[in-house]
Amino acid sequence: MVPEEEPQDREKGVWRFQLKAWSVAVVFILLLCVCFTVSSVDWSCCPTPWTSFQSSCYFISTVMQSWTESQSNCSVMGADLVVINTEEEQDFIIQNLKINSAYFLGLSDPEGWRHWQWVDQTPYDTNVTFWHSGEPNNPDERCVVISFRSEEWGWNDVHCHVPHKSICEMKKIHI
Repeated sequence: MVPEEEPQDREKGVWRFQLKAWSVAVVFILLLCVCFTVSSVDWSCCPTPWTSFQSSCYFISTVMQSWTESQSNCSVMGADLVVINTEEEQDFIIQNLKINSAYFLGLSDPEGWRHWQWVDQTPYDTNVTFWHSGEPNNPDERCVVISFRSEEWGWNDVHCHVPHKSICEMKKIHI
C-alpha cells in the first residue's frame, strides 16, 4: 500500500509548480521587453528587391512603359508611382538612378491646365518641387519624369504615352 500524501504537501507541490510556471512567464516577458527596448521600435520591412527609406519602400523599374502602364505596373505590386514629399526623399531616390535614363513620377496634369496632381492625392506643394530650369514648359506634356540634365537631377514634363522607366513607392510593411 502506497502512503497517501498529506493534503498540505500536495498543495505545496501545486503551489511550487505554479510559481515556477509564472516565474518562467515573467522572465520571458522581461526578455521580450528588453528586446523591444534594445531593438528599433519600428518593426517594418520592404519586399525584396525594394529599397527602404523612412516609412516607404521603393522599386526602380527598368521596363520602358507609358505613364499609365507604369502606374498600373506599380498598382499590381500594391504601390503607386513615387510621390516625392521632401528634398531628402528626392536625394535618396536619385542615388539609385542611372543618369542616362528618365523615370516616371506619380505626378501628372490630366487636364493640361497646369494643375499638377499626385497619384495618391497628396496635395501638390509648389515649395517642394524639383523642376529643371525652364520646366514645366509644354501644356501638352502632362506627365513628369525625373532625369539628369546639366549636371543635376530634376523634373521634366513629358508626353504621357512616351515610354520611360519608373519608380514605384509603397508604405513599409509593419510586423
